[in-house]
Amino acid sequence: MMKKEQRIKTSTRQRRQVDVLFDEYAVSHQHPSNKLIHWVCVPLIIFSLIGLVWSIPFPHLEFLGRYNGFVNWASFLIAFSGYYYYRLSPVLSYMMILLVFILAIGIVQLEKWEAAGGPAVWLVCAVIFLFSWVGQFIGHKIEGRRPSFLQDVKFLLIGPIWLLHFICKKTGLSY
Repeated sequence: MMKKEQRIKTSTRQRRQVDVLFDEYAVSHQHPSNKLIHWVCVPLIIFSLIGLVWSIPFPHLEFLGRYNGFVNWASFLIAFSGYYYYRLSPVLSYMMILLVFILAIGIVQLEKWEAAGGPAVWLVCAVIFLFSWVGQFIGHKIEGRRPSFLQDVKFLLIGPIWLLHFICKKTGLSY
């Protein structure tokens, strides 16, 4: 009986990697203004990064047939990040897939706008990225702490799911 109690105590002390990362990320995201800025800028940065990578010309692959336009360099970025998120938390990875789907609809709309004579998708995304990135640094200036990703690049991927985990907590969804 003693060994079982020790295992239970040990397992309650062990924390999931995603929670450890969230705690580390939260250290530099305490100020309410910085948090608000991140709620705006992080989704815009995700959108703009996907759009920029989406805009890189992708070779025509005959075997894809009519689905050629649906596979591009962003597909690989999305797959890699989706796998990383899945390893941390399947629920958060599913939420990110839904978010990316919504963002992809926006990028397709930008492509249609470009085809109708509007600005290039890459240009729109570059401007969004620039303003959002500056916004994040303003948030960290207000915070008085350096951005987490300057210590470890993996925190660039943690920001989006850190925001989503608050939605999980608010709705009572276990992530």
